[in-house]
Amino acid sequence: MIADIINATILVLTVLILLRAVMSWFPNLDPYNPIVQFLVQTTEPFLAPIRAFMPRGMMIDFTPMIAVFLLNIIGRAIVRSLA
Repeated sequence: MIADIINATILVLTVLILLRAVMSWFPNLDPYNPIVQFLVQTTEPFLAPIRAFMPRGMMIDFTPMIAVFLLNIIGRAIVRSLA
């Protein structure tokens, strides 16, 4: 039961992070749009710490990919420890 909740939470966070990454491809989106604000507020706590370690000036932001990777690794470790 707890493992299912953890897996579902990681899945939702992964989708939100991917949506935010896709959203960044559209620079004309209104930053005050409630959907945009929700995506930023929900994902920023996961992306900001990773972004702090990433080198500046790169053409591609790998932060979402690293965040999804880490979320899945940590989630699998937690689920395995529960078994």
